[in-house]
Amino acid sequence: MLKRANWAGVACAMLAGTASAASVQDLGTTLTPLGGEKAGNAPKTIPAWSADTVQTPGWSNGKYRKDYFKYKDDKPLEVIDAANVDKHAEHLTPGQVALFKQIKGYKMEVYASHRYCSAPDFVVDNTKKNAGFAKLGADGWSLGEANVPGVPFPFPQTGTEAMYNAKMRYRGVGIEYKQVTTAVSPRKGSTEWIRAGSEQTMFFPWGAKGSNKLSALPGVEYYTYFAYSTPAALAGQALAVTFFLNQPSSETFYYFPGQRRVRRMPAYAYDAPQIGMENQYTLDEPFVFNGTLDRFDWKLVGKKEIYVPYASFGAYNAQAKFEDVAKDDSIAPGARRYELHRVWVVQASVKAGTRHSAPQRTFYIDEDSWNLLLADDYDAQGKLWKHREGYLIPVYETGTCDVSAFAQYNLAEGRYVFDLHAVGAGKDMTWVTDAKAGPRFKSSFYSADSLRSISER
Repeated sequence: MLKRANWAGVACAMLAGTASAASVQDLGTTLTPLGGEKAGNAPKTIPAWSADTVQTPGWSNGKYRKDYFKYKDDKPLEVIDAANVDKHAEHLTPGQVALFKQIKGYKMEVYASHRYCSAPDFVVDNTKKNAGFAKLGADGWSLGEANVPGVPFPFPQTGTEAMYNAKMRYRGVGIEYKQVTTAVSPRKGSTEWIRAGSEQTMFFPWGAKGSNKLSALPGVEYYTYFAYSTPAALAGQALAVTFFLNQPSSETFYYFPGQRRVRRMPAYAYDAPQIGMENQYTLDEPFVFNGTLDRFDWKLVGKKEIYVPYASFGAYNAQAKFEDVAKDDSIAPGARRYELHRVWVVQASVKAGTRHSAPQRTFYIDEDSWNLLLADDYDAQGKLWKHREGYLIPVYETGTCDVSAFAQYNLAEGRYVFDLHAVGAGKDMTWVTDAKAGPRFKSSFYSADSLRSISER
């Protein structure tokens, strides 16, 4: 295993760019509308950002998104594998390098980089309003105020601010998954997967079109509901969870069909293992990071050029067979697609007096879209333990880029998790932009009484 010490020197090789001298006038001129550096890099391996429309005509929900992507016919520029990974190491994270070393035949197909991620006008306007206005809470980790939906801190000065930019990226008012398979690959020597089927909804109460002060809304990042249909051990179990912006932990109500009752689960947060996943998947690992920021100190290290998942439509192909995408050792190379992009690097260290199973973590955030794209977790001995990658795609419903589907590799045990995707579902997931779309886009839906009523029907 790689030691964290091997990664400590990376800060010395970071690109300049903590945006300390930026101002609101730079947004849309020298910077992208959301705060990324507009210019490309000197070698021209990363192009300048442009307001490029990448959706071609004819798409509607249910059609494969890649078929309506402007660059769908691009071919790989190169393929990275175990034989040449060392040559590319400066553009890879320690976790990525470990995958080449540990997984037989692992490879990454690298494509020409395209920079098109942006947001609707009202999000851009709110982002400008946030410059010098948005603020953290007095505790130093909560989000105190911002114009929403918009990027709170387009010129981040701290790791906490950068993480809130990722959390508050515009995703509409919610995401609906008609069917999602939360999958855990087999143990070594076994062929038996965990495949937990469920329907899920996520609701972002601050995501309505227009402009609102965060302080006038519930202090909630998002609500989620999901109900398991398979396997038999989980079927009928359902959850309603509230993730907060201004209070520690989350609030979880869990319905157990055998007891025919809803229980409040106060400890079901942070690094608590998710029920039924054989300790491979914790509550704060979805979306590359999930939950409140209070247990870590967040250091903004700088920017770095990294090969990151971009336009990885294969991880969202509802018509594909699950087995063709999720192989025993990793997500199939054809379902993963990588480009060279600048990313913000944020290092998280567990606070003194607080515990976490991964006390050191490094996150990589896309400068153009503020999506979390990669993460490396280290255990208490400083050994590299887990690697996560989030599969970014342009979202045609919202006019933004987003990460939902992701994979997490447990390097110590040789297993991985694949979740929040549409692969094999037969029905695509949907980003919802109108809160009038249904009853699940109201906070009252996520109460204990509502969960009980829905589950006992």
